[in-house]
Amino acid sequence: MGHPAIVWDYREALEVTKDWNGIEEVVLRNPQGDSARVSLHGGRVVSWRNHQGEERLFTSSKAIFKPPKAVRGGSSICFPQFGNRGALEQHGFARNKNWTIDEKPPTLHPDDSQGKCFVDLLLKPSEEDLKSWPHSFEFRLRVSLAVDGNLILISRIRNINGKPFSFSFAYHTYLSVSDISEVRVEGLETLDYLDNLCQKERFTEQGDAVTFESEVDRIYLSSPNVIAVLDHGRKRTYVIRKEGLPDVAVWNPWEKKSKSMMDFGDEEYKQMLSVDGAAMEKPITLKPGEEWTGRLELSVVRSTFCSEDLDPLACH
Repeated sequence: MGHPAIVWDYREALEVTKDWNGIEEVVLRNPQGDSARVSLHGGRVVSWRNHQGEERLFTSSKAIFKPPKAVRGGSSICFPQFGNRGALEQHGFARNKNWTIDEKPPTLHPDDSQGKCFVDLLLKPSEEDLKSWPHSFEFRLRVSLAVDGNLILISRIRNINGKPFSFSFAYHTYLSVSDISEVRVEGLETLDYLDNLCQKERFTEQGDAVTFESEVDRIYLSSPNVIAVLDHGRKRTYVIRKEGLPDVAVWNPWEKKSKSMMDFGDEEYKQMLSVDGAAMEKPITLKPGEEWTGRLELSVVRSTFCSEDLDPLACH
């Protein structure tokens, strides 16, 4: 099962294996013992664990791991749309397709490979895709695990079409939390958001943080590039850093909707929160030959981290 073109920095860092359905996946490891697993079905990050084996991403106990169904959990790619519009399936087709390992990835910035274990994946449209979305593209995804355990996703989408096309995009990421009622999201205060529970009506966030007492399904617009998700129960904070992704989607289904989803446990809403770096309000348009890049970096720090630390100038 050799893929000689894969490059990594640590000899023991990368393994290509198969899951229980026979679908190829790549396991990334760093010297500290952190790990990430990436499935070639959907280019999905299905696991992100620290050196103690603690899982940071949520996956439902009722998730369906059989193509073409998208798995309920992990971090997935929503392209060429985020949401449910027109003839395309919800959140687009990229998360339901089989990706390949990119044998000749173009050179990225040196910082995107140095000191990291990574794998490059490639998605091109099938004839079936072109019927529903008639635009030729190359989608390159790099998933990296840094020496400090940070998880980094870099998407590059190139238009190889003869005419411009537009798309929306999101990294749909399910974070594992101790208790949703004890979680707060900082960095979105005072922002306008579209509320999907109110026909996408526009509101302004009034609180000093986003907290959860009922179902939430919002798109925060023109957000900062650094967001913090504080989990008081586990005394830790997820820090989300993003580039090329102006919006943030925040979702928790709460009790009623959880019971209506066949691939989600009735009480599992308490242990998850979806916070997505996205480009939603203003679709991205690429002219022939143009390329777009969207980058997301997830890290976990102790809960002394708070909104005062969100100064973009101080975050690297």
